[in-house]
Amino acid sequence: MKLTTRELTVFSMLGALMYASKLLMELAPNIHLLGVFTIAFTVVYRKKALYPIYIYVLLNGILCGFATWWIPYLYVWTVLWGAVMLLPVRMPGFVRPFVYMAVCALHGFLFGTLYAPAQAILYGLDFKGMVSWIIAGLPWDFLHGVSNFFCGILIVPIITALGIAERNMGKNQ
Repeated sequence: MKLTTRELTVFSMLGALMYASKLLMELAPNIHLLGVFTIAFTVVYRKKALYPIYIYVLLNGILCGFATWWIPYLYVWTVLWGAVMLLPVRMPGFVRPFVYMAVCALHGFLFGTLYAPAQAILYGLDFKGMVSWIIAGLPWDFLHGVSNFFCGILIVPIITALGIAERNMGKNQ
């Protein structure tokens, strides 16, 4: 997965865009565009989408602190990336938005559950303690999933815009 200078620049900007979007939406808890961007970047860039995703994760650690909350970020976004990689590349046009919105929502609903194993290990929770932690976070996961579903409306337009930009950049080289 060797990168060209152009790809390095584009992926850096996309990772920074993810981080900036998170900052802009922090006033609304668990409502953000991170899942939207992760899905759109994965559809367009496939394996290379890991670059902007992990640039975002790294920026988060650098600018917010490499604390215990950050450790699950090393894998929770990769789970979403992996789920999108498993989807068929070619889907009927009318189905695509709903599939992407559903996957985005599912990741939001499961975010606390995905986050929990790392928290259990880091804080010495047993299985019962981990399940209690998940249950305590269910209202936030519900909000996260519902907001991801509605924010998911933006996935296909972002995919389209990235595709147009990629084609135009390819012509100018």
